[in-house]
Amino acid sequence: MQDQIEELASKAFDDLTKINDLKKLEEWRVGYLGRKSVIVQALRSLAALPIEDRRKVGARANELKNLFEDALANKKKDLEHFIHVDSSSLDVSLPGKQITLGNLHPTTQTIDEICNILTNMGFQIVEGPEVESDYYNFQALNMPEGHPARDMFATLWLDAPLKNEFGKMLLRTHTSPVQVRSMERLKPPIRIIAPGRVYRYEATDVTH
Repeated sequence: MQDQIEELASKAFDDLTKINDLKKLEEWRVGYLGRKSVIVQALRSLAALPIEDRRKVGARANELKNLFEDALANKKKDLEHFIHVDSSSLDVSLPGKQITLGNLHPTTQTIDEICNILTNMGFQIVEGPEVESDYYNFQALNMPEGHPARDMFATLWLDAPLKNEFGKMLLRTHTSPVQVRSMERLKPPIRIIAPGRVYRYEATDVTH
């Protein structure tokens, strides 16, 4: 009896999700909550069961009966609301609304807009490595070791082997190294924009 009730519950809720009019909903009510339904028959036959089974089956049957009644009421409310919608306010010829799954981050939108403006003015978008050498990040930009301008950057140095004359490795503190690399490989006139991530160990504010 217990297995039969569980199978019935699964089928009842599955059938309820497929109902789209009040007539079929009434048929569902009669089939699962009417006097001849399995739930009602189970409650009527409890006296014939052993006392331990009687408690389990009775409790589960009553629980499902309440769940069925709640689900029935909610479904009826939904269907009645749909039926009473003023059809004159609906234009069935209109296309369905597109569901928006998400948007680009404001920073990404801003970068894209800036890139579009400058590329229309003849600029080229270039990228460079985020793991950079001391040479490209500082020395080639007229900031040799000991230069006071280096104090502006809270640089994140990497524990990596030296790259000969290029010096120690670090996470770039700005995208200016891309300018140096571009001047090494491109012929003038050079019009570039170098967006990208930079790394500094510092507090952020509205300007950084």
